[in-house]
Amino acid sequence: MTWLAGMALAASLSFVEMNCENLFDCKHDSLKQDTDWVIGGARRWSYKRYWRKLNDIGQAILACGEYEGRWSLPDLVALVEVENDSVLFDLTKRSLLRRAEYEYIMTQSDDVRGIDVALLYSPFSFKPLQHRNIRPPIFPGYRPTRDILHVKGLVISDDTLHVFVVHAPSRFGGERTTRPYRMAIASLLGATVDSICRQDHDAKIIITGDFNDYAGDPALEELLRHNLHHASQTAKGKHGAQGTYRYEGLWGSLDHFFVSLPVKHFVRECEIFDAPFLIEEDDKYGGIKPRRTYWGYRYKKGTSDHLPLVLRFNVPQRKTREQGREG
Repeated sequence: MTWLAGMALAASLSFVEMNCENLFDCKHDSLKQDTDWVIGGARRWSYKRYWRKLNDIGQAILACGEYEGRWSLPDLVALVEVENDSVLFDLTKRSLLRRAEYEYIMTQSDDVRGIDVALLYSPFSFKPLQHRNIRPPIFPGYRPTRDILHVKGLVISDDTLHVFVVHAPSRFGGERTTRPYRMAIASLLGATVDSICRQDHDAKIIITGDFNDYAGDPALEELLRHNLHHASQTAKGKHGAQGTYRYEGLWGSLDHFFVSLPVKHFVRECEIFDAPFLIEEDDKYGGIKPRRTYWGYRYKKGTSDHLPLVLRFNVPQRKTREQGREG
């Protein structure tokens, strides 16, 4: 049975995506290049700064639940640039988020710095059935990058939802030089989506994360060729943000939501969450910008250099037998 047939009484789910800007713990992993983020390291990272950042991220996630004068806990949260299981445990079990009762799934990729992606979920509205890491191909001459996280689960209507969390290769070294790596990620995602849809033409799929590309760039255009809708393309903030990221005074979104066409019909809105505590005045270029944790090696006390995205969509409920007879 599809979302379009035999259902009534729409419920709403919210999905937050956020790049956490280097959410590292303070311990050295001998297999990773994380020495900037240990006690005594170049960034002067400390437990005080670590716990402040955890609570700031927790506050941002909780605040994303405000909508039309009401508040509800976000059902799904995709996080980018999180180091390891210890960080996710501290975030979900020991920070401001501890009463939210989030569970989480994360990757363990070969990224040289040790950063991964994760999915937080409320067990009251999403039940994972299976998950896997999708490992990108090895790019000659380029360092290993992040795995793609694929989680298949049930939403509150007992319908299946596929969630993908992505952190595509960065533009370090030049956009054109690194473009083939992001194209490879898009092709891998597209092939996976095609495989799912061959088995289920009505598959419900949401892809989100930091793609390190803007709308109209080749990798994102490649995704659109696989029957996906760019749900966040026109997203704006309520306090002046025109994108999730600002570089040299120009707004743009590196963070995105793509959904399969069956999900497109149920999307209510997608917005950039630019609450006042996440932004600051841009003294150099004017206007506002995300209030980041670091500018280079200078500690700025902010939450992240990216603003969160919030996707809200309806999940129609199955009709009960009584409702079916009445209809």
